[in-house]
Amino acid sequence: MIEMKEVYKKYSNGVTAANGIDVNIQQGEFVYVVGPSGAGKSTFIKMMYREEKPTKGSIMINGINLATLRPSKVPLLRRNIGVVFQDFKLLPTLNVYENVAFALEVIEEQPKYIKKRVMETLDLVGLKHKARMLPTELSGGEQQRVSIARSIVNAPKLVIADEPTGNLDPETSWEIMNIFEEINTRGTTIVMATHNKEIVNTIKHRVIAIESGKIVRDQMRGDYGYES
Repeated sequence: MIEMKEVYKKYSNGVTAANGIDVNIQQGEFVYVVGPSGAGKSTFIKMMYREEKPTKGSIMINGINLATLRPSKVPLLRRNIGVVFQDFKLLPTLNVYENVAFALEVIEEQPKYIKKRVMETLDLVGLKHKARMLPTELSGGEQQRVSIARSIVNAPKLVIADEPTGNLDPETSWEIMNIFEEINTRGTTIVMATHNKEIVNTIKHRVIAIESGKIVRDQMRGDYGYES
C-alpha cells in the first residue's frame, strides 16, 4: 500500500530529515514510527499525506507517486487518507457533529448519508451523546476522539497519526489506543508516530525506528527501544 524508494528530504536550512529511506507497508498493517526528537519522524509522516514533498525518490500510496503528484491533485489524494494530530485541529465554532460532518461536506456527499455516517462514527468513538457540544466543552481525550472520528468518517484506507496521545494523560491514552485498535481490526492501515514507550511495548505492532533521517530498525512486534 505504501512504498518509499530512496527517499531524501533536505530542507532549505541544510537539514536532511530523510536520508535514503526504503520501506514497504502493506494494507491492514499497524506501524509505530519511533525515534529521538529531531530524528525525522514528523517528516516521514508528513511526506505520506504530501504536507512535505521529497527532494528525491518516490513515495507510492495506492499506486500514486506523491513525489510527482500535482498540487491540484493533493485534495483528492487526502480523501483516502485520514490524519490525526497531537493538537486535535478542530474547528472551534462548530460542534462535534459539525466538525465530523465537515469532512464529508467538502466532498459533497448527500445530506442523508452524512447524517447516518457521522452518527455511526461518533458511536464508534463513544461520543454519540455529545454530538451537539462544542470542542471547548470537551476534555482533551474527547477532543482527540472527535479528531479521530473526523479522520475516519469517509472510510479512508490509511490513517496517519502524529503523536496522537502526546497531550493526553495515561488513562486517556489507553482509551484512544483502543479506538485505533478497533479501526485497524476493520482493515484500515495505521501509521503512528509516537514517543509513548509503554504503549509500544504493550500493544505490539511493527516498529520502524528512525535516526538522523534513516531507518535503523524495522521489527515485526517490536519494542520501543529508547529511554523515555
